[in-house]
Amino acid sequence: MNNINEIIATCPLFGSIDPTDYDHMLRCLGASVKEFNDNDYVFLSDMIIEQVGIVLEGSVEIIKESLSGHRHIIAVLGPGNLFGEGIVCTKDRRSAVSVRTREHVKILFIPYLKIMTTCAHGCSFHHQIIYNMMHILGEKNNHLTHKMEILTLKGMREKLATYLISEQRRQNKKLFYITLNRNELAEYLNVSRPSMSRELARMKEEGIIDYHKNCFSITNMEQLIDYLD
Repeated sequence: MNNINEIIATCPLFGSIDPTDYDHMLRCLGASVKEFNDNDYVFLSDMIIEQVGIVLEGSVEIIKESLSGHRHIIAVLGPGNLFGEGIVCTKDRRSAVSVRTREHVKILFIPYLKIMTTCAHGCSFHHQIIYNMMHILGEKNNHLTHKMEILTLKGMREKLATYLISEQRRQNKKLFYITLNRNELAEYLNVSRPSMSRELARMKEEGIIDYHKNCFSITNMEQLIDYLD
């Protein structure tokens, strides 16, 4: 599994673990790799999940679908990103969301029980993985709280301002990239795509933000923050 090591080194689940232990660790954890085609479902809502997944190649989207068929994108994940960790920690391990591929992907799966328990050999990395998992779940809770904050906002500009400021601070760069295309961003913010595009154009004309495709910059942070008051 040497070709996997560079990717899992970026995954927070394996933080502070010696890379020389990766091969032994993956064998001990019972890890397996599976490939999916574009627009395949990795798993569907209401399925019982026993494994966490780590994207090795390509990207997937976490989606919530209503009974009427309306789709809402919760997150888009690329190489090194973990998914399913919040589901497997629940009592019944039944998923409330679906995971669908956006392109051909390769995913590393690890049984949940292998992550949360130590083995008979007393491998040193188990305690670190358990610690990392607790940290990841805490961060995930913060992310969901932020997502709820966006969804409760009423104004289009408020939602865009909150999202863009959050992304700029998370990436800590003057020029930052968003992984969502315009349709996906509209779904994420739960707004109309044409209305959102018009609002982005107005904010650019007013000198508040600048962007080219998925590359953004905030040119008037003070003004953008004012929309959140």
